[in-house]
Amino acid sequence: MKMDAPAPGSGPLMPSLATALMLRVAQGDAAAFTQLVRLLERMALGLAWRTLNDRVEAEDACQQAFARLWTQAARFDPARGNVEAWFRRILVNLCLDRRRAIRPVQSIDAAFDLADTAPDPEAQAIARDDQARLAAAMARLNPRQRLALSLFHGEGHSMAEIAAQMETTAKAVEGLLGRARNELRTIMNESVMP
Repeated sequence: MKMDAPAPGSGPLMPSLATALMLRVAQGDAAAFTQLVRLLERMALGLAWRTLNDRVEAEDACQQAFARLWTQAARFDPARGNVEAWFRRILVNLCLDRRRAIRPVQSIDAAFDLADTAPDPEAQAIARDDQARLAAAMARLNPRQRLALSLFHGEGHSMAEIAAQMETTAKAVEGLLGRARNELRTIMNESVMP
């Protein structure tokens, strides 16, 4: 399955449509599965990409998560939450498992492949350098810190939503984000010192 690059700021899905599709998927409806994948794939790739810091690993994690969504569809309970949150939990677990097995730093080639629409070459070079420095700094954070930052700043989720997805408390997420920001600031400052 070929996926496009993630769009920043993609918002939450319409729960009623996703839930209706998921209930049909649980009954083995392949067409509903295809529609549900289309609804979730951009969000999934964005989250996996920011968490794993590797495009190929992110695509693999997404495919594995969609396979689990298909095989475990009957386990989804709409009374316990929405489809997007349930799927994110599957994807987050897969990403954290994969994160332990891959290199923590994104390659320079991949960092320069990031899309940039600024017409000024100097501004493009500065933006690419900033993105590469941020990606390298994010890669040095522990996986839970990186995930919390991605969910909060990249996806715009609340502390309560992140806590549910990471199976912890909102207070713990607040502390995790604070430590992650401090660590990220330290790493970024190290990278500009001579």
